[in-house]
Amino acid sequence: MAERSTAAVDVADNSGDNPLTAKADKATTDGVTESIDTADTAEQSTNGTGGERKATEPSIATPELHSGHKLARRYRLEECVTRLDGFSSWRAVDEKLRRAVGVHLLPADHPRARSVLAAARSSALLGDPRFVQVLDAVEENDLVYVVHEWLPDATELTALLALGPLEAHDAYQMVTQVSQAMAAAHREGLAHLRLTPSAVLRTSTGQYRIRGLAVAAALRGISSDTPQRSDTEAIGALLYAVLTQRWPYESDAYGLHGLPKGVGLIAPDQVRAGVHRGLSELAMRALVNDGATASRQEPPCTTPDELVKAVGEMPRIRPPEPAFTAPPEYQRTTYQQGTYGRPAAGPGPSVTQPVTPPPPALQGRTGKALKWAVSALLIAALGLGSWQLADALLNRDKGGSTETGNTQTTDGNGDGDKPKAPVPIKIQDAQEYAPDGSPQNAADVKNTYDGSTASYWRTKKFNDGPDLVPSVKTGVGIVYDLGSAKDISTASILLRYGGDHTTITLYATDSLSPSSPVKSMQQIATIKTSDTKANLKANTPVKSRYVLLWMTAMPYSAQDNYSGEGYKQAITDVKFAG
Repeated sequence: MAERSTAAVDVADNSGDNPLTAKADKATTDGVTESIDTADTAEQSTNGTGGERKATEPSIATPELHSGHKLARRYRLEECVTRLDGFSSWRAVDEKLRRAVGVHLLPADHPRARSVLAAARSSALLGDPRFVQVLDAVEENDLVYVVHEWLPDATELTALLALGPLEAHDAYQMVTQVSQAMAAAHREGLAHLRLTPSAVLRTSTGQYRIRGLAVAAALRGISSDTPQRSDTEAIGALLYAVLTQRWPYESDAYGLHGLPKGVGLIAPDQVRAGVHRGLSELAMRALVNDGATASRQEPPCTTPDELVKAVGEMPRIRPPEPAFTAPPEYQRTTYQQGTYGRPAAGPGPSVTQPVTPPPPALQGRTGKALKWAVSALLIAALGLGSWQLADALLNRDKGGSTETGNTQTTDGNGDGDKPKAPVPIKIQDAQEYAPDGSPQNAADVKNTYDGSTASYWRTKKFNDGPDLVPSVKTGVGIVYDLGSAKDISTASILLRYGGDHTTITLYATDSLSPSSPVKSMQQIATIKTSDTKANLKANTPVKSRYVLLWMTAMPYSAQDNYSGEGYKQAITDVKFAG
């Protein structure tokens, strides 16, 4: 299988199970887990997502492996995360590429081994960065194992819900990104069927990624006659949970309390005050029970595509305004704290000190004499200065040189004529900019400003180029946060691939997640290069806190360890100065 990304995540996916399933997760003393048939049956009635477990299978012993065991002389097992129903999940290390990975293991004679291999290979072919990627799927030495990404900077939705409901903007981002990702998967014939809070992850850049596509259901023998309906209702349950911090069924699940028994399914804005009305209605449209929508206002959403369309018809929910801390009270200096002209401090009545009036103007004959004397001195000084200036000009015209003229000469190599060197600007944060909702490699954006040229952010490969085809992709880019508004005059960008050709343009924008189109942004500088280094210089410095690096053309490159041959590019280092 082609290896895809260096990002990472644990896909054990059991933190959301109900107590009976959690009990089954624990290994017995001989290392063989108990059967979870009854646990999964209870879970199906709890989550209501429509996935059904296949007929009861005999309990199968999980392969006896230990930390330090190597698979294919490459993947070293480090820590067992789960032992469950004949398979185990591990955190491991890919010693060839020196990165953390996750591994699912099960015996080759396991009744679900063939379906797990098929699901893993189908998921790997999708290659969508919104899903945790399958890196390898192998059968050898009586074992079947699936290797997947490990995302150390990602947080499960389960953990986020433990802290409380999400803000309206975060909930909107979650349902938008997850529904778009699942719609893309179903168009390729792939379903999840186990889309629980522990299957959705939020990265440090705010991007949501889904783990266990097709594989999680195959490992547990879950199937559905209506996979699109099942995944859509699961997304509705996730949205309901992040809005209310409650599970939309009567039973408790995934660390959340269920709804009160006997009241039925009630809208999120009736469960918790302050819930966004549009998101509340959207959750109810996705939560369809037996084909009857719980919302009487709009038709139900029965597929991820219909849910994406419904989200698109909503007014966009913008992030909340940042809260600014009031500056400390201005501290007066000792001089300003003096009592001159101010009321005296103390418990008694205040007494204002009289201000001494200025002395009167000079009067009488003495004053007049002084005025005339000062006037005469000024006239004499002006005359002397005029005479010296005229004399200097005459001597210069005659080819002479005076001491006054020499002192006015300025060395052409003096500091006054030297242009000021640009001052480096430190990048505080960055986020991939994908206005079409399809990012390239959002988790690795930080590699472009980590100070190391060995790490990088890369694009996908494109079949046409070097210029991107607008109908496929108008461009790819990253927005950088400089911390505060700075004058940007130059930029240095190191690229991984050279060739004909890479086109990069810098724009000043208004936020880390701009909503305005690129054509409306102020251009700072642009370059078209065939080299692996791009130096951009603005004609006039542009002041902005946020800078968009927008790439619209990239060279053709051969196949490597991460992607096949095609038009692609990677950015290893970005520096700004001004």
